[in-house]
Amino acid sequence: MILYIVCGVSFVYFSVIGNYGKTFQAGLIIVVLLLFRGLITWTRSELPPALRFSVLIFITITMMLANLFNMYAFIPYLDKIEHLLSGVILFFVGQFILIKMAKRKELGGLPSIIIWFAFLFAVAMAGMWEIYEFMVDHLFGLHSQNGSLSDTMMDMICGTLSAAVTAVYLYNKARRTSKYD
Repeated sequence: MILYIVCGVSFVYFSVIGNYGKTFQAGLIIVVLLLFRGLITWTRSELPPALRFSVLIFITITMMLANLFNMYAFIPYLDKIEHLLSGVILFFVGQFILIKMAKRKELGGLPSIIIWFAFLFAVAMAGMWEIYEFMVDHLFGLHSQNGSLSDTMMDMICGTLSAAVTAVYLYNKARRTSKYD
């Protein structure tokens, strides 16, 4: 709720002072939050509180602090930090999706398959995000990729690396747990 208020106030403020780029960004944040809420409602999903909190914090950091208030200029490597966080969050989103599908089909626990799926989901989403940035940059003349293949590849590597670390951690945790059960 606080995010909606801050974004709404920012939307009005930037509209009044004539900064339409920032007005667009504030409006985009509101749309993303509404889409996120709508998706959860539409799928009748109850996200685990930690995942919901992580996604909202990520949206706050990436869209509000970084883009709306231009924190990229003040926090070194903020973009890489965001991509590292996104790899972990997307891993857990992929895990959530597969577990939800497995429950609907009444399949048992398949920790190795769930971990592989979640990892590959995170890697695929990192790639899709970079495709989205490329398209938006070219369509609207923005510079989210800094005009550099290097930046794009480092972003994808950061997302993949953090997803891989999460996968290895959870795989080892599942292996240790299953030994003693």
